[in-house]
Amino acid sequence: MTSLPSHPSDKALGLVIDLDTCVGCHACAVACKEWNTGGHMAPLPDRDPYGAEPSGVWFNRVHSFEASGACGGRTVHFPRSCLHCAEPDCVTVCPTGASYKRAEDGIVLIDEDKCIGCKLCSWACPYGAREFDDDAGVMKKCTLCIDRIYNDHLAPAERVPACVAVCPAGARHFGDLGDPSSAVSRLAAARDGRDLMPELGYRPTNKYLPPRVHTVPSVAPDDSTTGATGALGWLDRLLSR
Repeated sequence: MTSLPSHPSDKALGLVIDLDTCVGCHACAVACKEWNTGGHMAPLPDRDPYGAEPSGVWFNRVHSFEASGACGGRTVHFPRSCLHCAEPDCVTVCPTGASYKRAEDGIVLIDEDKCIGCKLCSWACPYGAREFDDDAGVMKKCTLCIDRIYNDHLAPAERVPACVAVCPAGARHFGDLGDPSSAVSRLAAARDGRDLMPELGYRPTNKYLPPRVHTVPSVAPDDSTTGATGALGWLDRLLSR
């Protein structure tokens, strides 16, 4: 089994996602798909995209929920992707060392040359962040766009994940959550940024900012995407803490 870095850096790159401002436009999912189809984990396959049973690899997904509370109802959009956990079981269960967590910045990645497609990592991940590429026979996942954030050929303002770059509502924020003084850390502290399912002990790097008006999910989304039911449970726990 794979071990985590013994002397990791304090740097922990990740996202802060504002559920209060996300409009559910799916721009993050589309931009992620477009960038990564030609990027580090390329290609990302699609099968029968306009047919009755489309399938493919998506690193970002957005689920929408009708929610109600004391102040009335609203729609809450819940984006989900890899959370780049500090204690990722997806890494420790990997029998070949294909899944690993980078010591220098905390990003969790997959070495496709070592992956045997056993799917143990996807079973270990409670957030549904792992995707199986049927064409290549390997697992794939969000990389935080390492081929963008470390690309010296891009302007500094563009060295952010594709999902962050295109968000029209400014709901996605990228930075070093290991640095308490960083903009994302200050934002998470000011808005009570929360972990998904903290009781599991994975210590996800990514944080969610809850809606400013407390609501409780009441109706499951009209979404047949795998994981939608589970996402409802995560959102329920997130908002009720």
